[in-house]
Amino acid sequence: MRTFKFAGWEDCRGATAVEFGIVLPAVITLFVGTLYLCMGLLVAGSLQFAVEDAARCASVNTTTCSSSSAITTYASGRYYGPGSAPTFTYSATGCGHSVTGSTNYVANVVFRTVTIPISASACFP
Repeated sequence: MRTFKFAGWEDCRGATAVEFGIVLPAVITLFVGTLYLCMGLLVAGSLQFAVEDAARCASVNTTTCSSSSAITTYASGRYYGPGSAPTFTYSATGCGHSVTGSTNYVANVVFRTVTIPISASACFP
């Protein structure tokens, strides 16, 4: 019995380009996803730093942080994250001086916009 061979089946030229075309979308997706994850962690870390520093300021430095509005303004000045400015609130609770902050992190994924709410709170005696 005779077998028919197509001349193109044994030609390997261009195989690397095809494999690269298959792998490239996955690599780009991983890279962009990692970038968005790192930006979200930066927002969360910066927000936590701002509320902790403002709660400490309310407890220790009564000249700079003398009123509720001064404390929230101080917290806004200590936030270094990207995106919109967070909302800070201050209250004197049983644990000491409590500052909370909240913001929304917006990630523009390929065809969607994902909004992730992030909040942080700190209490300093």
